[in-house]
Amino acid sequence: MGMFCYQCQEALNGGCTIQGVCGKNEDVANLQDLAIYILKGISVLTEKGKAAGLSFPEADYYTMHTLFMTITNANFDDAVFEEQIKKGIAIREGVKAILESNNVDVSNLPDAATFMVNTNAEIQAKAINGEVGVLATENEDVRSLRELIIYGVKGMAAYAHHAYNLGKEDKEIYNFISRSLAATLDDGLSADELVSLTLETGKFGVTAMAMLDAANTGAYGNPELTKVNIGVRNNPAILISGHDLADLEQLLKQTEGSGVDVYTHSEMLPANYYPAFKKYENLVGNYGNAWWKQKEEFESFNGPILFTTNCIVPPKTSHVERIYTTGASGYPGCTHIVADQNGVKDFSAIIEHAKRLQSPTEIETGSIVGGFAHAQVFALADKVVDAVKSGAIKKFFVMAGCDGRMKSREYYTDFADRLPKDTVILTAGCAKYRYNKLDLGDIGGIPRVLDAGQCNDSYSLAVIALKLKEIFELNDINELPIAYNIAWYEQKAVIVLLALLHLGVKNIHLGPTLPAFLSPNIVKVLVETFGIGGTTTVDEDIKMFLQ
Repeated sequence: MGMFCYQCQEALNGGCTIQGVCGKNEDVANLQDLAIYILKGISVLTEKGKAAGLSFPEADYYTMHTLFMTITNANFDDAVFEEQIKKGIAIREGVKAILESNNVDVSNLPDAATFMVNTNAEIQAKAINGEVGVLATENEDVRSLRELIIYGVKGMAAYAHHAYNLGKEDKEIYNFISRSLAATLDDGLSADELVSLTLETGKFGVTAMAMLDAANTGAYGNPELTKVNIGVRNNPAILISGHDLADLEQLLKQTEGSGVDVYTHSEMLPANYYPAFKKYENLVGNYGNAWWKQKEEFESFNGPILFTTNCIVPPKTSHVERIYTTGASGYPGCTHIVADQNGVKDFSAIIEHAKRLQSPTEIETGSIVGGFAHAQVFALADKVVDAVKSGAIKKFFVMAGCDGRMKSREYYTDFADRLPKDTVILTAGCAKYRYNKLDLGDIGGIPRVLDAGQCNDSYSLAVIALKLKEIFELNDINELPIAYNIAWYEQKAVIVLLALLHLGVKNIHLGPTLPAFLSPNIVKVLVETFGIGGTTTVDEDIKMFLQ
């Protein structure tokens, strides 16, 4: 077994052991495991220091950034991880020195807090050591809970990272991340204590998503009902993918007046809904679909592509030289753009590259509608409430989450298409690409697909549900006419799930398969406690949801 990874929905046969379905090779997979192992060691030390009233901002940022780098499809560059591991060792030893100078006991530390590597060869040897990876935890149920916490924290770190880039942070989130990572090394914790920590992960997931929502809306205004162009213009262009709105803002500013257009891709689509971005005439619209179709769509786009976060598919050799990365993302052979000490990124290279290339080839025409985050839905609240009271809207279906390559995900297109005409879909994340271009009509002027935005904007869907609970004077959020049929793929979907569980939402159905990292016993706990379920056939599931 060259590697073991089962953090995403497409994990092969319960776990990828030779190469990830995502495309990462065993070297990258093992280096990512070692990076997480170092974070655990750093967290054990910072927990000791924080208990003594000390703070470690450098370690907090390093932990958040490294967690983000290890999310599925974010960074495939083994050389980058080798340098990140060396940096982690230096930070860990710096924390240790601070503790010692403050008379904090640093004896009896776990291996993660003490091992040393200096050369790349030593790093690679340590990375394949059996005590580093997922399978180092022998008890299947404990392993399942530990990984569920780690994957939730990865998603939380991603959202915290976006907020950080907009000047927002919360020390309590950093403190929870270090506390939870340290806990995954504690063999004294019982399964019940790990379950409790898992639910607490959901609590801080809500905090992180609320912080990011405030950062995004504070910087760019509240998303509003918007028709987004999906055609093209006859200008050279840059395609921006990922999730980071701060990167998009800098790119738009630097391309103004250059003759270069900017198109959003995949999870960057919702940027078009923000008022602040509408002033940029060079923001043309959205090109393409969900992340997994990028190989074909990048070919026809013709211009350079900027990845701001995860959702990279290993590119074709014919367009790899057109791909640029920034932030936590990375791929071998692609130009990586780094921010200066003030957070400013120089995008001149990608802009000049765009000028030398052809304009995008049109692959579709028309527009799609979105912008239904909580503020926009609240503006329509009277209309929505009247439609519910009159029976015009019988049920809402939350179909947030991720898209993916599996043919089984056609289920979500068929599910949306076959829903009764008196139902409304609430969505966020790239799962929407399975049905946001279907002609599903409206109910009294209310579109039957209400797109709140990116995966992190699932927070808006929770806020909307809580507002409806208040309006209808209900005691329990589960009394609302809302069903949850969520598609998941990677770790940001995991933190969204845990956040919903923290808010008390029950009977969530996940597909197209349940996570491979959930052991049978943990699945049983989730089913019995929260009513978590999977998917069957479209007709059977619609019948079940409408009962």
